[in-house]
Amino acid sequence: MPKLTLDNATIAEAFFEDTCLLGIMAPLNDYQFCNLLSEGLGFDFRDDMYSEIAFTKKKREYYFSVFKYAEPNSVVVHYVYSNKYDGDLLLPEFRHFDFVWLIQSCDPKQYPVQQLVQAVRSISGVQLVTEITNEKIKNKQHLVL
Repeated sequence: MPKLTLDNATIAEAFFEDTCLLGIMAPLNDYQFCNLLSEGLGFDFRDDMYSEIAFTKKKREYYFSVFKYAEPNSVVVHYVYSNKYDGDLLLPEFRHFDFVWLIQSCDPKQYPVQQLVQAVRSISGVQLVTEITNEKIKNKQHLVL
């Protein structure tokens, strides 16, 4: 019987098709940050426990929380990933980011990403917000849900 293997590169490419990514530096707890997004911008992020990302490294377990918000009457879905947990990083190539905000089904030409960046910058506690191209992410498979 032939062995079946998953092609992670193809899965990651399909997942990142039509996505926008923001890197955010905000030294806050994940739930505090999402509450500020809800209060300031109206995004009702909820802890998506089923999408929590678990890693085992050096006999230790790490859990990176994921918060989700689906825009009403739209196919656009927002995910906020916590990039740090107990001294380890979900995306080591972005060690200065506390959070990564992924917008799925986002047409960069039609979705107001720059307006969103400016709005997030205005939130108290946020130090930096920058748009990330998915080509810069070395560990794309860590974000695939």
